[in-house]
Amino acid sequence: MDPLTELVLRAGAATLKVDRNAMAVEGKPDGSPVTEADLLSDRIIAEGLARLMPGVPALSEERAALGRPGSGSFFLIDPLDGTKEFVAGRNEFTVNLALVTDGKPLLGIVGAPALGLAWRGLVGNGAERLTIHADGATYATEPVHVRPLPAAGHDWIVAISRLHLDDRTIAFIDGRPGAVRQMMGSALKFCRVAEGRADIYPRLAPTCEWDIAAGHAIVTAAGGRVTDSKGAALRFDEPGEKFIVPEFVAWGDPNAVP
Repeated sequence: MDPLTELVLRAGAATLKVDRNAMAVEGKPDGSPVTEADLLSDRIIAEGLARLMPGVPALSEERAALGRPGSGSFFLIDPLDGTKEFVAGRNEFTVNLALVTDGKPLLGIVGAPALGLAWRGLVGNGAERLTIHADGATYATEPVHVRPLPAAGHDWIVAISRLHLDDRTIAFIDGRPGAVRQMMGSALKFCRVAEGRADIYPRLAPTCEWDIAAGHAIVTAAGGRVTDSKGAALRFDEPGEKFIVPEFVAWGDPNAVP
């Protein structure tokens, strides 16, 4: 876990050195942006994983054209989650690294370099929040855990996307009275659920596996669950080349899952 954490921190530190006012921003076929910071972070992580764990294949957003790894374990990477936030000059972007085993995220690390924070979790072994020291390479850790959903009649906190809020998600929230909405970018929403600062993070619109795998592992390690809207488990080894997750809900309180 420590070498992988250091790799995520190193990639995150590199993104902070990119001049956002001068960098090139290109469009992908799906319309999403990619910057030199995405590519730099991806290269650092790819080289690091090849050195640390050369026998484990990796799937990255920036190299998805290479196809899905075969059966067994593989790394799933979003080298810069929240690229639109990054381009807009906001600090709510992350570097996401997950290890998927038998179709389930087992280990997750999410670094938020501009916030000086990171989160990591190993399913069955707990989750931690990391406060990054000024050198960008060392850190202090503290355990984190999800919280019970407040009782009916009390406010509860729902983490929602600033840029990707859809009608189905709005209806999901509106159907549960007492919601206090907190808007934020990237995989930070998973991390807030994992540390008990938010109760639910729903997204009932398609996203990609690399966007959620690390957060999925951290929430699960912290005692929560990530399911579809009906409470069914997600899989990260389905056939196909688009790597789409149709919907999900990250539940801090596993007893709240329908």
